Amino acid sequence: MEAPTLQTAWDKQLRYEIRWARLPLAVYREIAAHLRQVEGVETGLSAQQSQQFDYDLSQVGSLWIQYAESVPPASRLWVDRILAYYCDRYGAMEVCERR
Repeated sequence: MEAPTLQTAWDKQLRYEIRWARLPLAVYREIAAHLRQVEGVETGLSAQQSQQFDYDLSQVGSLWIQYAESVPPASRLWVDRILAYYCDRYGAMEVCERR
């Protein structure tokens, strides 16, 4: 089965989760704050589920993004641009399966 992509998440879901392997908590918070400024978009952080502490891993499990069905196309474009900006700086993100 092919891994989900951001585009398939946009097409099929009103809520999806993304993560970066080693992104610091502060950067996740920055991304969430940036995304909250987009019309029709809500976002938040999910806790790390690992039972063992690893200093090199992120303290965040994932960042969830939720948008209204009526979200304007411009909002989708802004979300894509914001995420592309962070991917350019921190590497590829992973779109998680819907929980």
